[in-house]
Amino acid sequence: MSPALSLSISPTLICTSKDISKDTHLLKTNSKENTCQQTGLDIKFSRRKLLTSTALWLGLTEGKLSVSQPARAGLERPIESTSSRMTYSRFLQYLDEGVVKKVDLFENGTVAIAEIYNPALDKIQRVKIQLPGLPQELLRKMKDKNVDFAAHPMDVNWWPSLLDLLGNLAFPLILLGSLLLRSSTNTPGGPNLPFGLGRSKAKFQMEPNTGVTFDDVAGVDEAKQDFQEIVEFLKTPEKFSAVGASIPKGVLLVGPPGTGKTLLAKAIAGEAGVPFFSLSGSEFIEMFVGVGASRVRDLFNKAKENSPCLVFIDEIDAVGRQRGTGIGGGNDEREQTLNQLLTEMDGFSGNSGVIVIAATNRPDVLDSALLRPGRFDRQVTVGLPDIRGREEILKVHSNNKKLEKDISLSLIAMRTPGFSGADLANLMNEAAILAGRRGKDKITAKEIDDSIDRIVAGMEGTKMTDGKSKTLVAYHEVGHAVCATLTPGHDPVQKVTLIPRGQARGLTWFIQGEDPALISKQQLFARIVGGLGGRAAEEVIFGEPEITTGAAGDLQQITQIARQMVTMFGMSEIGPWALTDPTAQSSDVVLRLLARNSMSEKLAEEIDSSVHRIIEECIRDC
Repeated sequence: MSPALSLSISPTLICTSKDISKDTHLLKTNSKENTCQQTGLDIKFSRRKLLTSTALWLGLTEGKLSVSQPARAGLERPIESTSSRMTYSRFLQYLDEGVVKKVDLFENGTVAIAEIYNPALDKIQRVKIQLPGLPQELLRKMKDKNVDFAAHPMDVNWWPSLLDLLGNLAFPLILLGSLLLRSSTNTPGGPNLPFGLGRSKAKFQMEPNTGVTFDDVAGVDEAKQDFQEIVEFLKTPEKFSAVGASIPKGVLLVGPPGTGKTLLAKAIAGEAGVPFFSLSGSEFIEMFVGVGASRVRDLFNKAKENSPCLVFIDEIDAVGRQRGTGIGGGNDEREQTLNQLLTEMDGFSGNSGVIVIAATNRPDVLDSALLRPGRFDRQVTVGLPDIRGREEILKVHSNNKKLEKDISLSLIAMRTPGFSGADLANLMNEAAILAGRRGKDKITAKEIDDSIDRIVAGMEGTKMTDGKSKTLVAYHEVGHAVCATLTPGHDPVQKVTLIPRGQARGLTWFIQGEDPALISKQQLFARIVGGLGGRAAEEVIFGEPEITTGAAGDLQQITQIARQMVTMFGMSEIGPWALTDPTAQSSDVVLRLLARNSMSEKLAEEIDSSVHRIIEECIRDC
């Protein structure tokens, strides 16, 4: 017998049941066929069996069942399922009817798996019920109905939690492993720091090819001679060892910026032909503690493996400053790096075969332990070149440039006192740029002259038009030239120009006959007179009410010269005294701030009076 059901198949299909038996426990079936009518057409369906007895049985309400699709045929026995869910109210209903056979309680009594007898299929179905806690009324009902129930402890499955934990820690563990792997490859001389922090950043050349030889270095003959001795020692050490001489451990190059200290290091590397390490002093310093000392150890370990070799440290004052002046005191990272450098250069183990060449333009801030013999045996001063040295440097930098035949390099050297080698190289390059800009195939004296003016005074400004301002500037500059020419001991005038450059509206140029290594009192006095000539010309030509601010720069220069004559050179009636603290003249800002002022008020007043008298005397001579 097949059950007679009311099926809703589609919106256009209307199904009627011939026989429905109402029972909440058993479904009575009969053999009558179901007849479906669709717009006057009779469609007869074959008998079908239920697909899932649980869904059909739980959906029975008052003997009627509504489903969306007809049951599928082909399954003789339904499969028990534990995924069916039942509401708590329906569960209580079946509990009252006595069809609940067994209940298993899980998760502290909040979830129940019940076995309920299905009389339609004559089987027991397993359903899941979400309980509102574990009320006493439910326990009492199950006892009254003789239901077999049991509470099970909560099963703790550690695997999902463990997998989640490993997933969260996977990246940190991989990162930590890579750090340990990389640190194990570090050199044994330093701490195992990750990412090669403890390794030296020195550039290493087994066969140096710097492209610079001693022929490319000019104007520093004394320094070249010292370096040539080192090169000869490296090439023929037996010549010196035969008389008991040992190779110098270090050479310190001292001099103003741009004088060729780094160029000399490149030249010695190109001439010696031994392994060469080059780096800057700032490359030792890092924010991590111990990195600087580790890099020093790594550098000297590599140098000893390739000895004899050269190590060049540029700007060594970055790491070699005097100890005890830092914020961290003896625990300062920079001081620890310096301590390691001192030990490596001349410590217990020694560094035979390693020559350290260092360069700095601030020898006054270096630690005394770094400067002693045994670490830096030689201190080579590379100063500004003299007139002959400037001429030689100009020859080196003009080899690859096309010059007119009438250009005199000696005259250019006379016009460039105080120029370093870098300044002279820049001068020739600026002249070549100007020649190319003007469409010339050779460098003329005009480009050389304009390049000197640009380097000394600045870029050329807009030319002044005719007017009172131009006339005043013209008389001002002529006053400089006249007073300087009529004063004994002053340098000869080279040219007077009204073309503005930088902050100056006009310029008067002088040619120095000799290098100003030693300057006499007469020459200083003449320079003050020449500087006051512009203000004197304004006052004579236009009157005192018409003097301008154009002499502000001149007044600063002459006041400084007069004060130096009194306080430093002893060229006044006060006498040959050093009236200023040498620390106050230091280039270090900290030392200048800490300079002790031991001058009395009376002495300061006498100094001011002497400076005033010198300037007044020069004004009368204008």
